[in-house]
Amino acid sequence: MKKKSLSAKKKIHNKLLTHLKNPLIKNYYKEFDNFIKFNLKRPSFSVAVSGGSDSLALSYLSKCYSILNNAKVNYYHVDHKLRKESSYESNKLKFLLKKYDINCKILKWEGKKPKSNIQSIARIKRYNLIYRQCLKDRINFIFVAHHVDDLYENFIIRLLRGSGLKGLVSFNQSKTKFNKKLNILRPLIIHEKEDLDYITKCVFKFKFEDPSNKNINFKRIKIRNLINNLKSEGLNLEKLKLTINNLSDSNSTVNHYVNNNIRDNSKYFKKKKYYILSANFFIQPHEIVFRSLSNILKKIGKKYYAPRGKSINQLLIKFESGDIKKANISGCILEKYNNSFIICKEK
Repeated sequence: MKKKSLSAKKKIHNKLLTHLKNPLIKNYYKEFDNFIKFNLKRPSFSVAVSGGSDSLALSYLSKCYSILNNAKVNYYHVDHKLRKESSYESNKLKFLLKKYDINCKILKWEGKKPKSNIQSIARIKRYNLIYRQCLKDRINFIFVAHHVDDLYENFIIRLLRGSGLKGLVSFNQSKTKFNKKLNILRPLIIHEKEDLDYITKCVFKFKFEDPSNKNINFKRIKIRNLINNLKSEGLNLEKLKLTINNLSDSNSTVNHYVNNNIRDNSKYFKKKKYYILSANFFIQPHEIVFRSLSNILKKIGKKYYAPRGKSINQLLIKFESGDIKKANISGCILEKYNNSFIICKEK
């Protein structure tokens, strides 16, 4: 690199680091730095950049970390192409971030777009695009900018869906597995959106607002407005967070027994990639059996999401009653032999 380019880059880096003199931003960065030290063995990760204030705040903290630690950080933005303006906005975002020495790669969602369940399908497509890019770049960790406001919204959405304990607290984890090769980390999950707005306003002085965030036809936006209304009526979010934390503790206890059930009452044959489940596998409490089976189906079927709870419950009822001895679910075949079951991948 030419001396002139090195000098310009150094000036940009110094300007970015100057914001760490702000006591509030300095504290946010310290928490971010501690998060990385606790969760990553190697300082190498990628960042999902939507262009909103939360993801831009994450981009800034990540850039500071890369400067101070000489770490490799990749930045990805997904152009969903769901709106006519999206490609223009993606290119503009890339151009603006370049001024801060943040090289953002645009990943494009090509092909036919859905007409219903748009946000859910877009989320799956987004993670799949990022996963494939992470494979190319040999990166195992993707940082996303979920914050505590997202946690509350997700909890209410899952509550209204009738989700079980696991579903209710799934968002409360700072680290989850997408699959064996990619981990999703939420380093900002303890912060409120207004904290991240503050960082972005101080550093970048720009942000991109997705019009869908104001579309009341989307369930998430309805829930967001509901929470804001409840806050004005006296909803104590700290108590809501305490409830979620208590449920998370209970969920950890259940997971302990689920792992024991899989370890003690099933056997995995790695070469042929199938499980044999003993009769004891199914005599545990319902939640233990349900989760154990769900985890195995997800592993064998190589799916990001486990099968719907309703589908698993119906399957268990049919097998218990003796109505069926063989079934297909989530890309897997589950077959009964005497008192044992075999689960293998559907061909």
